[in-house]
Amino acid sequence: MIQFDCHAHVYETTRTVPGARYAPKAPAPLSSWLKNLDNHGLKGGVIVQVSFLGTDNSELCAALAKLDTSRFAGVAVVPLDVGDPELEHLKACGVRGVRWNLVRGAVIPDLKTAQVQAFLGKLQNHDLHLEVHLEGDRLATHVARLTDHGLKIVVDHFGLPTDANPKSDPFISAVADLEDKQNLYIKLSARYRNQFDLAPHVARLTEILPPNQTIWGSDWPHTQHETLVDYGTVHNEAARNLCVCDTEAVGVLYGIATG
Repeated sequence: MIQFDCHAHVYETTRTVPGARYAPKAPAPLSSWLKNLDNHGLKGGVIVQVSFLGTDNSELCAALAKLDTSRFAGVAVVPLDVGDPELEHLKACGVRGVRWNLVRGAVIPDLKTAQVQAFLGKLQNHDLHLEVHLEGDRLATHVARLTDHGLKIVVDHFGLPTDANPKSDPFISAVADLEDKQNLYIKLSARYRNQFDLAPHVARLTEILPPNQTIWGSDWPHTQHETLVDYGTVHNEAARNLCVCDTEAVGVLYGIATG
């Protein structure tokens, strides 16, 4: 049963950082998201830093300051050279993970370099997981090395499959081939961002992953798809079609109390 919304974006203004590839047309207020949670009987959730604010996590932290961090958490975006004091500050705010948004041709950090190794070590030292947003055909060649670091890895949006047949999808095939899948979690969110039916992919992921390693997210406010879906649509569709028991995963990933 879905009890938490583990992927939503909250921002009170429409400002963007220089170089942002997208600018929202309207704010996504915290109060509106909380109303959506209440309307659908959800206990809490996770706010994910938006791409158009870059590494400026101030709005994320401001939102978390208004929430009970036993039921809510955040996922931030930080530079590779982030220092321990900043990670300590973010964790104190309620951040429990860091996101790499690598879609649309963004450069994938070289996991073999000293800088990236040091970055991953800092995340591990602060008990922060790494969330990865990357097209499945590109992610497939990196997933084994990512999971080798001992970090918990959360893959966004079903892994953004690129093949309509899950048995020939590069990412799902790479997951199936992993010897150790214990630290890999898949976020079942934003089904509408794919061009084909993902029900077979969900079935295959459920088959190959250990139990309780999938979570759901609304992807509210559905940026760039606002006119196509709304919160009720995505929640009700997920409640009907996804077999997700999220209490164990949200405790492990976000420190959220589920009792």
